[in-house]
Amino acid sequence: MSTDRKINLLDLSMDQLTQLLVSWGEPRFRAAQIWRWIYHTLADDPDEMVNLPASLRQRLSDEAEIRLFDVAGTGTADDGQTEKTAFRTHDGQIVESVLMRYTNRNTVCVSSQIGCPVGCLFCATGRGGFQRDLSAGEIAAQVLYYARTLRREHGQVTNVVFMGMGEPMLNFDAVWQAVLSLNDRDGLALGIRRFTISTAGIVPGIERMAREGLAVGLAVSLHSPDDRQRNRLVPINRRYSLARLMEAVRFYVERTGRRVTFEYALAKGVNDSDEHARATARLLGGLLCHVNLIQMNPVEGTELQPASRDQVVRFRDVLMQEGIQTTVRISRGGDIQAACGQLRNQYLLTDEESEPQ
Repeated sequence: MSTDRKINLLDLSMDQLTQLLVSWGEPRFRAAQIWRWIYHTLADDPDEMVNLPASLRQRLSDEAEIRLFDVAGTGTADDGQTEKTAFRTHDGQIVESVLMRYTNRNTVCVSSQIGCPVGCLFCATGRGGFQRDLSAGEIAAQVLYYARTLRREHGQVTNVVFMGMGEPMLNFDAVWQAVLSLNDRDGLALGIRRFTISTAGIVPGIERMAREGLAVGLAVSLHSPDDRQRNRLVPINRRYSLARLMEAVRFYVERTGRRVTFEYALAKGVNDSDEHARATARLLGGLLCHVNLIQMNPVEGTELQPASRDQVVRFRDVLMQEGIQTTVRISRGGDIQAACGQLRNQYLLTDEESEPQ
């Protein structure tokens, strides 16, 4: 059976996997065994599942698969602590993920789409156009790849952030299923608070996430406290204004009790003035939140330039004086195009191309 007709086991929830096994005439507990092999033992081949009957292993091999990615290229930075991997999908597309190793945690930054339809001004991903959504299995596969990498180093994935290619809230079903699969206690067992979903401001997605009732973290790409300017920097603001966005964020806080993170990339002479800082403080005043300031990373094709480090610090100080908890994010992976806003398709889709451009 060709791979495009096989069932990708990573795309299935636990309930769906159970239904599949029952439809094959297997006892329900076989699903739990397979699930544990995939998400706990990190098996990538049914033949490894030695506690299954040989007949079931054969049927899994014939009709299903644990669909992984081929690696198209890799890059490392920060003395090897930051690692970017470009994966080639079964249909020849490229998706990128980043592993960031810290002293007390290992964070995987995953993609949710191939390309991005939102088109934020200083994001390289959207400039390459939008191809398609990733499936839940394709999202989970990114995390499992690094889980295997870290296990060889006697480490483990501790955090997952949806801050790679794409707008997660526009692919909500697949993103949420991937979260649930990776959170499951009989698998990778990542705590629900170890996940953070980032959005440019898709209000229905924020509201839906709040209604789910799980304390998954929320990060919002703000970048300006002014609607007119944000319309230019983050075009989705034309549909979901700052007023609507803040209403949705407050709803999320009320339902989850979790602090929201606002990402703010500072561009020189654009959104980095003291007045921008004061207006941001007014916008966020009284909200359970935290601001991450980012010295904008250079993106080809735009005239935007990063604000100076001194100005970033000054912006932070103004926010802090106004009572807004603020930190300056240390950029990781800039020299391998793995920093905030830099993920993009850099790999030719040919058999010969195996190294980063």
